[in-house]
Amino acid sequence: MRIATRFVSRSAASSMVVAAALALVGLQATGQTASAATKAAPSVVTCTTANTKLTVTEVSRPINHLLLKATNTGTKPCYAYTAPFLRAGADAQAPLPWAEETTPQAVVTLKPGQSAYAGITTSTPEGEGGAKEKTLGVFFTDRKGNAINKEKTLKLPKHGIFFNSAATVTYWQDNAQDALSW
Repeated sequence: MRIATRFVSRSAASSMVVAAALALVGLQATGQTASAATKAAPSVVTCTTANTKLTVTEVSRPINHLLLKATNTGTKPCYAYTAPFLRAGADAQAPLPWAEETTPQAVVTLKPGQSAYAGITTSTPEGEGGAKEKTLGVFFTDRKGNAINKEKTLKLPKHGIFFNSAATVTYWQDNAQDALSW
C-alpha cells in the first residue's frame, strides 16, 4: 500500500508541476501579447502650443471672418478639446465667447501632420464698440474646457483686424468648411 501511495503522490506531484509550468507559459505569452499591443497602439495626448503649429488667416467669405488652423507637429496623435480660448489684442480682458451651436459630436483627434480648424467671427453690424487689433492670443483647453499650456500670440493679417462685441469662435472642427459655415 505504501508503494502505491508513493506512486500516486509522485504522479500527482508531477502533474501539478506540469500544470503549473503550462499555466506560467500561458501567463507569460498573455503578458507578451498585452505588451506588444500596448507598444503598437500610440498614446493620444492633448493638443498644446508645444505640439502644434498655429496659423490665422483672413478669408474672403464669409466676410468678417478669420480661420484658425492648428496642425499637429508632434509624433503622437493629439486631442483638440472643445474650442480655443482667444484673446483679441494684447489688452483684451476676456476671451472671445464660444459659439455653442458649433459643438462637434466627437473630440477632434489629430494624427501627426493633420489639422483642426476654428472659425472666428470678428464683428457684425449688431456688435457694439470695437477696435482694430494686431494680435490674437491662443490657448488650448483640456478635456474639461480649462485653458492649458502657454499662450501662443499670433500676428493678425493686414496689420490688424477689427473686432467688436459680436466676435465669437467656433469649437474645433476637422475641416475648414465646417469651421467657416457658422
